[in-house]
Amino acid sequence: MSRISVMKPWLGPEEAEAVSRVIVTGRVGQGPRTIEFERAFSAANAVSHGVATSSCTTALHLALVVAGVQAGDDVIVPSLSFIATANAVTYLGARPVFADVDLVTGNVTAETLDAVLTHGTTAVIAVDQGGMPLDLEPIRELCDRHSLALIEDAACGAGSTYRDRPVGTGADVTAWSFHPHKLLTTGEGGMLTTDNPEWAARARRLRDHSLDVSAAERHTSVLPVQERYPEVGYNYRMTDLQAAMGLVQLAKLPEMIRRRRALVDDYQAVLSTLPGLRYAVDPEHGNSNFQSFWVEVLPDFPLNREELLEWLATDGVGARRGIMAAHRQGAYTGHSGLVRPLPMTERLSDNSLILPIFHTMTEEEHRRVTDSLRAAAESPRNTREHPTTRGGGRP
Repeated sequence: MSRISVMKPWLGPEEAEAVSRVIVTGRVGQGPRTIEFERAFSAANAVSHGVATSSCTTALHLALVVAGVQAGDDVIVPSLSFIATANAVTYLGARPVFADVDLVTGNVTAETLDAVLTHGTTAVIAVDQGGMPLDLEPIRELCDRHSLALIEDAACGAGSTYRDRPVGTGADVTAWSFHPHKLLTTGEGGMLTTDNPEWAARARRLRDHSLDVSAAERHTSVLPVQERYPEVGYNYRMTDLQAAMGLVQLAKLPEMIRRRRALVDDYQAVLSTLPGLRYAVDPEHGNSNFQSFWVEVLPDFPLNREELLEWLATDGVGARRGIMAAHRQGAYTGHSGLVRPLPMTERLSDNSLILPIFHTMTEEEHRRVTDSLRAAAESPRNTREHPTTRGGGRP
């Protein structure tokens, strides 16, 4: 029996052809395809400027730098997020201060952020977790009231909407991921978007060692250009190979979202009949791309989260644990940025799991997942014994 993956990128001959065309030109580093991808992605997300980077983590790092965050500052972040969100703050010598999240969306709110404001807070990183759109307007108001930079971590958010607009449009600067687990992938890679032209220009310099001459100028100049490096920069460039793939993926994004939302509709129809499993739903303020589809295992379900993961694995279903709690990781154990308890973060981290969802998921694969969940719901309470381990399979 084949194993069903949690996530798979949707790649095909179009991406292969686009990358091949770049290879033929011999210009495979940062170049014209990168510029084209930046323009197309920023236009699709209703923002003025896009700066392609090597990853979302590097985009977050640059976002913090251009927003003026400095060593010793406090930056509020959710603990319920991939550890890169907190790490990007730490790279600057700033302190990540962990905020709790809303139980329904898994996202920070104006209330959870306000609860952990410190005298040293200069910025907030708000995450669209799993593609679930933030309720950004109250967070925007909070940041404006306290003169805080608002950075949106939309790593999972490509195609999600907030009040009928793309996520990220209300932040000062937004970071995006094109990792293979995201809908739109370039293998690795990221993007910084902003309406601030000065921040965008500085981010472009910083990603290329702070060189004050653009790659386009260098390539089109007949004579050698005079290179200057006015500040310490980084090597955070995207390649044209990646950008060529990204342009194809961007055109596919609406179809990816349509398919994923159809799969989620089917999941929700089944899960609504299974007491003890609470599942992700669109918030009133927006629509998710459902980059991931998570389920919380409640106390009245026959199995706990770890037992359900084991049950699914026995059926060849590659579910995985939900989002980590960064404040529990070794890198941040005992970190002074934990200033208040995080009960909702710990509840979701301990009890949620992510079910398989990807564009090419077949009806048979989807049925295998839901059949396994139905059987688990009918199992004796707190049992680790699976029907297939008793020598019989399912009726």
